[in-house]
Amino acid sequence: MKGRYQSLAASGAALCLTAVTLTGCGAVGGLTGDNEVTLRVVAADYGDNPQNSSAAYWKGLADGFEKDHPGIKVEVDVYSWSEVDAKVADMVKAGKAPDIAQIGAYADYAAAGKLYSTAELLSVKTEADFLAPLADAGKVKQAQYGMPFVSSTRLLFYNEKLLADAGVIGKDAKGWQPKSWAELEAAAKKLKGAGVPTPFALPLGREEAQAETMMWMLAGGGGYTDNEEGYAIDSADNVKSLEFLRDKMVGQGLTGPVEPGKLDRQAAFEAFTKGEVGMLNGHPTLMKQAEAKGVKFGMVPLPTSDGSPQPAMGVADWVMAFKNGHRAESGKFLDYLYQPKNVTAFTEKYDLLPATTSGYLAKQGATSGSAVQLKPFLTALPSSRLYPAGKKSWAGVSEDIKQNIGKAVQPGGQPAKVLEEIATAARAADPR
Repeated sequence: MKGRYQSLAASGAALCLTAVTLTGCGAVGGLTGDNEVTLRVVAADYGDNPQNSSAAYWKGLADGFEKDHPGIKVEVDVYSWSEVDAKVADMVKAGKAPDIAQIGAYADYAAAGKLYSTAELLSVKTEADFLAPLADAGKVKQAQYGMPFVSSTRLLFYNEKLLADAGVIGKDAKGWQPKSWAELEAAAKKLKGAGVPTPFALPLGREEAQAETMMWMLAGGGGYTDNEEGYAIDSADNVKSLEFLRDKMVGQGLTGPVEPGKLDRQAAFEAFTKGEVGMLNGHPTLMKQAEAKGVKFGMVPLPTSDGSPQPAMGVADWVMAFKNGHRAESGKFLDYLYQPKNVTAFTEKYDLLPATTSGYLAKQGATSGSAVQLKPFLTALPSSRLYPAGKKSWAGVSEDIKQNIGKAVQPGGQPAKVLEEIATAARAADPR
């Protein structure tokens, strides 16, 4: 979820904290006394201001863990999403990797042999509690190294007033459940006819083009990988999905005045909250943004090419433990981190989805608060498909998609050619 929360991340210097005192930033984990071990943890900030910074959560977690585990101290550095991955990379390069990192990707470190596997770290109970699709996404060559921290899925958001005014739905704004792309196209045409500036926002700009692309690929019966987890970016289904976007959405002027390849997701979100967008794909953050501006909205699964059910896209952030000689201590801390009460405390604070079965069941049974609004996202989670995060090559492939996918859907674009070029480079970077 890194891309989603970069716009919320606190800027500037790291928020450094220690479970015992607020001093000692930059200390390297090690022995600090008579057989006392200090674990160094680096985490990302999910807050958008100092008042709701993730630093408070991690300090409370560290305090609680230390109380239950004498002899193990925990120091946590919290950095904004815009810098946390680079900070950890620099620490690893300098030979001072943290014991535990909560960041956006793990595959490079796993491939380099720098991480403990979950089997080496966690209790059987904790390891078995991860939701299956998230646990699978944390594997490299069948061994799990990435531990999913929090997750999210995507849904189609629509502005109830705009759709009602355009005659897409009744004035009571109830019961719209489009199943196919043909229904989506028809709704977008009505919105255009009613003067809506952007009937359907299609953000294929650099911020998160890889996510928007994957959603459409999945809805078209394809995806980035095949059943054997090899890259299938240029599959016939994927080509057809982008041809639909080029011909039916962009080609008919249904995606607004900004070229999709130049439209970032947050800009699309902001336009939705201003009442300028009829429909777009979104995640839970958009709920709060729209509510704050008084926009009445509905949420449904993204329609598919032929109306048949297809998996939604899921996204996860990751926790990993570096081989620093503190395997047992790191394992104890991670078991504590993934206790249901601690998982729930974090997901409720930031309106995110849990990565564990116990957390999922707790939210599924909720009858009040934001958990009720999150249920449509929650329902899609168990069968969702995630990025091929276990591939060391994925970071480069994702960047390639961000730079080039917008060209495929512009008038005169060549989806087959663009996807073939991306796929060829991906396969070269990931020989099987």
